[in-house]
Amino acid sequence: MDPEDLSESEEEEDDEMMLLILPALYLASAGYEAKRTRYRSGAEWICKVLEDDRGQGYPELRIEPCILREFSQHVRSKHLLRNTRGVSVEEQIGMFVYMLSRNANFDQLSDRFERSRETIHRHIKACFDAIVSLKGDFVKRPGTKTHWKILSDPHYGPYFENCIGAIDGIHVPLTISDREAAPYRNREGFITQNMMLACDFDLSFVHVSSGWEGSASDAEVLHSAMESGLQVPRGKYYLVDEGYPNTPSFLAPYTGVPYHIEEQEQRSFHARDYKELFNLRHAQLHNHIKDAIGLLNMRFPVLKVATSYRLETQLKIPAAAVVLHNIIQRQGDAEGSSVNQTIPIDTRESGDDAHGHDVSALSNQHDMGDALRDNIAKRMWEDYIRNM
Repeated sequence: MDPEDLSESEEEEDDEMMLLILPALYLASAGYEAKRTRYRSGAEWICKVLEDDRGQGYPELRIEPCILREFSQHVRSKHLLRNTRGVSVEEQIGMFVYMLSRNANFDQLSDRFERSRETIHRHIKACFDAIVSLKGDFVKRPGTKTHWKILSDPHYGPYFENCIGAIDGIHVPLTISDREAAPYRNREGFITQNMMLACDFDLSFVHVSSGWEGSASDAEVLHSAMESGLQVPRGKYYLVDEGYPNTPSFLAPYTGVPYHIEEQEQRSFHARDYKELFNLRHAQLHNHIKDAIGLLNMRFPVLKVATSYRLETQLKIPAAAVVLHNIIQRQGDAEGSSVNQTIPIDTRESGDDAHGHDVSALSNQHDMGDALRDNIAKRMWEDYIRNM
């Protein structure tokens, strides 16, 4: 065969081969670019989130990008976090919020932000230390002035004018070794930490007490909170449920008398006595803490499941979530402003079987608490009968 004929034949074969290879290379390249777009690096992803004020950023992190930007600047200005080599403060906070809002473990965080587990762990720990240290700045006791929600409603204003908020608790699931589990097993048999929260009528938390074993009674947690800084101004009080002792500072409903939450929207409903009327209106105001807890759980689902983190880290999660919740509330987040009393939440059942291991320091104030409650309830009943 003529060498020239061979060369032409080989060239034709090469051309045919290229016609097959080039499309394959193109498709492979396109697939790579698509994958790169879907899984952009953590730095690229957080920049994209921060630029999008109501698009990708909100559902990804459950927090407005503008709030994340401002908070990052705040912790930077207080020298609590700093940019490290290749990881900005914004990305560090993004990792932390992503963990809480998506219940993400270290492997998931490593995949999302394309960082090593060691890097993720180091920055998450730094964020925990920084955010928990801000609890005093963002979780503050309520003012003593009567809230406008009480003043503006004749059902509450003349009677609950000294109420400054509401208190309730939730059990946050834990992962712990069998050897350490016994104290954390609650009365329903689950391994939890007992977390007590107080809120004002704007659904911001004014106190958080977490880390207690699930077996601890409400009264024990409340007494510990009082010893650790929970202060109630003289003459003021929080509303609590039946799980707490009734005192002048913590006003509980009458036991054995229904709340009638289901009937509160029915115009035909009429209370039968002063105790029933008091419990109805007490429940309506106390529901603010249930709304706040429901909103907290909705923003940070990590509070509803046991995680794989070390116990020390698990015990810090509630306080960090509360700080971030309050930051969002102060910025007037749209999700918070639209909350209503239908948010589903997983709270404990009311009552602690006669307060469980009651605390004598609180029990000694029962008589004064009962007298205060009777005074409010009877004034309320007199006005109710007069206006029927």
